[in-house]
Amino acid sequence: MAVEKSIICVVDDDPAVRKSVSRLLKTEDFDVRTYARASELLEAGLPKSDSCLVLDLYLPDISGLKLQEMLATEGKRISIVFISGRADVPSSVQAMKGGAVDFLPKPFSRRELLDAIGRAIEKDHDDRLSENEVAALRERFDQLTPREREVLSLVVSGLLNKQAASRLDIAEKTIKVHRAQVMTKMEAKSLADLVRMASRLGISETAATPRSVPTSPAGNSRRASP
Repeated sequence: MAVEKSIICVVDDDPAVRKSVSRLLKTEDFDVRTYARASELLEAGLPKSDSCLVLDLYLPDISGLKLQEMLATEGKRISIVFISGRADVPSSVQAMKGGAVDFLPKPFSRRELLDAIGRAIEKDHDDRLSENEVAALRERFDQLTPREREVLSLVVSGLLNKQAASRLDIAEKTIKVHRAQVMTKMEAKSLADLVRMASRLGISETAATPRSVPTSPAGNSRRASP
């Protein structure tokens, strides 16, 4: 089975730069897509597989920095390597703060460009894996009942079964049943594994919304949750 090539999107209004960069990257077995304007990239859409964007700082329609900002605002992620023949310190600082992998002043060497792209592709690959893992965890979490979500948030915050039962005003054996269901549905192999999953999903005790249950005047007994 053929290995899918990494995709390099090159956005530069200078046709000579597009041609030379494209020729270089194709010799390195990359899938190269070139654009003269930022709007052309936006119209084509970002790649769905491992990729990076080689982006000129100054473009005739939308500046490279503005495009970086737009992509971030819209939640469209891609690793960016900026290039520019008129680089200045404030622009390079802004680009790097915005998450760019590198900022190369023109003219740059073949090695400098390939090294920067290599780092960008590696980052993009890792980011995609992380996104896919979180998406899978979210699907499992969505299968939990409201009560199981409450139990999950209390358990990962460090509460023992007895303490969680008291917090939710249900029987400890009911907590154990819900906890077992949570472990099964989340496919967690251990409590530590479940804690890591909850952390990835941003779940904490504050996510729990225990029902307020009136206390029985006779013996303050617990009742099992439905």
